[in-house]
Amino acid sequence: MQLSELTVGSKARIVRVQAGEKSYRQRLMALGLLPGTELTLTRVAPLGDPVQITVRGCALSLRKAEARILQIEKV
Repeated sequence: MQLSELTVGSKARIVRVQAGEKSYRQRLMALGLLPGTELTLTRVAPLGDPVQITVRGCALSLRKAEARILQIEKV
């Protein structure tokens, strides 16, 4: 499942971080987006991009195209 498939307020767990641009993948992992981490979709911009998620009490904004490397499952 992709982050773009969630609705606002939905909770999900990261299953894996897919292969992508190495530096961006490392950046997401440094921000705490690791397999097993739970997140909540808090907001979606009016035109659908970017999205805001809450991870471990911190709010992060991600572009949908860049968030595609996150494989998630709904909780």
